[in-house]
Amino acid sequence: MVEKVWSDDTTSQLEATIQFRRLLSDEKNPTVIKIIRADVLPRFSDFLSRHEHPQLQMEAAWVLTNIAASDYTLLVAECGAVPRLVELLESANANIRHQAIWALGNIAADVPTCREIVLDHGAVTPLLAQFREGMKVPVLRTATWALSNLCFGKLPAEVQVKPILDIISQLIHSVDEKILGDACWALCYICDGVSDGIQHVLDAGACPQLVNLLMHASANILLPVITVLARISSGDDAQVQVLVENDILNYLAPLLARNYPKSIKKQACLIVSNISTGSKDNIQAVIDADVISPLIFLLKTSEKDIKEEAAWAISNAASGGSNDQIQYLVSRGCLEPLCNVLTYQDADLVYACLEGLQNILQAGAVGKQGQGSTVNPYAQFILECGGLDKLEDLQEVDNDAIYKLVMKLLEGYWDEEVSDDDPNLPTSNDSAETVETASEDAAQPTEPSASPNESE
Repeated sequence: MVEKVWSDDTTSQLEATIQFRRLLSDEKNPTVIKIIRADVLPRFSDFLSRHEHPQLQMEAAWVLTNIAASDYTLLVAECGAVPRLVELLESANANIRHQAIWALGNIAADVPTCREIVLDHGAVTPLLAQFREGMKVPVLRTATWALSNLCFGKLPAEVQVKPILDIISQLIHSVDEKILGDACWALCYICDGVSDGIQHVLDAGACPQLVNLLMHASANILLPVITVLARISSGDDAQVQVLVENDILNYLAPLLARNYPKSIKKQACLIVSNISTGSKDNIQAVIDADVISPLIFLLKTSEKDIKEEAAWAISNAASGGSNDQIQYLVSRGCLEPLCNVLTYQDADLVYACLEGLQNILQAGAVGKQGQGSTVNPYAQFILECGGLDKLEDLQEVDNDAIYKLVMKLLEGYWDEEVSDDDPNLPTSNDSAETVETASEDAAQPTEPSASPNESE
């Protein structure tokens, strides 16, 4: 076979190339390493330029496609095949074009070095030219997948993003799940890998359709869709507002409340968290969409990583909420699970939770004064649910910011209880009487600052 490949006879070359292709297609006969050692890759690369023999081009491209799907992709990328495969994207033969797309997609899917080689040889523009009306579905699937692979990672500055997004913004309307999924992953990669990628995606008009796709029945579609939307929610205030205006929160409520995969619920929590970091209007939109109750349920009952994302969402809403919004959060049962977050190991999350509790306690102090009461109801509940003990435990944490905020809360709202730690002082079995005594007999503490810093 090697002798035939290196012969000058076209018929022998074709016969041998077909034999190599069949060997590579037989999963029970793994011969890739033997073919690599036979040093025939440069010869197959040469065959790609034999325009007078399209069948030989086709078979050579097929061999290289299969080898590129193995552990030896880099050898294909470096044997001179990439520029010839890019050239074949303009072949008059549709089958050859399809095979070239497949080969380039396999190469780009490997390590970043391989992907960069494909990009450096200008594959994007001729690949985009493949998307045309009347395109067969199998070819469209392969082309969308290859385009998604090329978008993975950081795109070079010379690659124009707008033409890519013009194509992808059409592909996200496809009814084919394979095309739809790969198109959505491409958007996700662009958000991450392109300067101002989030804005480019929004400018392409993709947001309304992405939000609509949150109703898709397949988790294979929901995951890339919600991942793109989570990336957008990490943008600036104006970009987050686009999501709110497209009514994303009402689409998220079912995803949080029903039995969806963990990865989808985590992204949904992240989106709510990022929206809650914004204005009071955004927090009100979160409340109006009825996502607080399912978030609190997740915070109470889910696995640790989902609990953490839900904790961020509730903490951010609590940190920036108005007194009425705080009252709503407390009425939905946020205090006890938030206090449980104080035992987590993530220092940033614990601090965000403390900021949320600080704002809740401030709202309770205002409510106490307005009602002429001597008891801050929120401080009382935190005491009764064991939150005060958790706050006191945080005094031992080796984190200066957490320590200062904890001491501010303890001294501001539970000064009497902290003093009662002295064993020489009498104690009361009635926690409510303790709070009342602190309010009536002790000097009133200075209230914490009116508005805590928003957590990121």
